[in-house]
Amino acid sequence: MRNKYRFVAVLLVGIALLDAGLIGFFRAGKNEAERQKIVAVTSFYPVYIAAANVVGDCGKITLKNLSEPQTGCLHDFQLTPEDMKLLSAADIFLINGGGMESFLGGVEEQYPDLTVAETSDGLMDEEDNAHVWMSIPRYRSQTAKIAELLCKAVPECEKELKENAAEYDRKLAGLQAQQEEIKKAAEGRSVVLFHEAYEYLAADYGFSILYGLNLDEERQVGAGEVADVLRAAKDGGADIIFAEELYGRDLAETVQKEADVFVYYLDTLVRGAYDKDSYLDGMQKNLDLLKEAFGV
Repeated sequence: MRNKYRFVAVLLVGIALLDAGLIGFFRAGKNEAERQKIVAVTSFYPVYIAAANVVGDCGKITLKNLSEPQTGCLHDFQLTPEDMKLLSAADIFLINGGGMESFLGGVEEQYPDLTVAETSDGLMDEEDNAHVWMSIPRYRSQTAKIAELLCKAVPECEKELKENAAEYDRKLAGLQAQQEEIKKAAEGRSVVLFHEAYEYLAADYGFSILYGLNLDEERQVGAGEVADVLRAAKDGGADIIFAEELYGRDLAETVQKEADVFVYYLDTLVRGAYDKDSYLDGMQKNLDLLKEAFGV
């Protein structure tokens, strides 16, 4: 009887050791697979959406975004310990550039070996205005730059990444094709802007900026500026205001009460869901509003 119990005990120990060994084996395999992946981190929402379309289902790249998708522009973004931990594991950090990521100084000092890649290089028209994704042709170039950077980081996936980028670019080209009709109606028209991001729309469509304000969560509008906006609307011939609903609605409604103007709330595309089609959907809504504004 004792021999029987001893045999059962030895058998159970053997099974337990085998289970532990198999679990360890699979964990080691999983960890090894994870270690072989390239970790690409994007600085904020527009760059992430472009990168997500390039990466697609590529199993060699883990794509993560540094800031929350509802953060918006990075004017006052502060790195948290969790953010620093994410960057410490990154192989490449894809940023917009143009001064958008003002927090970068500490990152480059702390992680000198981290590849920090600017994706808007050569695409900016205006100094200190890095909202290049608001221009469809510039966004297409920015996406192509992201694809180029990721192909260099993961050369074995070059074919897949280029195919993904080409497919996304075809969709963006469909958006850009709608611009020509709008441009014919918008060229030479005078408008008022309540966000500097829309300056890239002026460059694309050829309308004239009669007066501009850059409104955000910290911007306080003075009485003199309100008077300037009303003057532009009443005397300057600007009957269209493009504003961001989150920060521009109060001023827009004030001006509407005093002047004969039409206000259109355009999406600056800096926040939203982690959906690969979010830029396409958001920009299509902007195009529809632009068509309405210019009577297309």
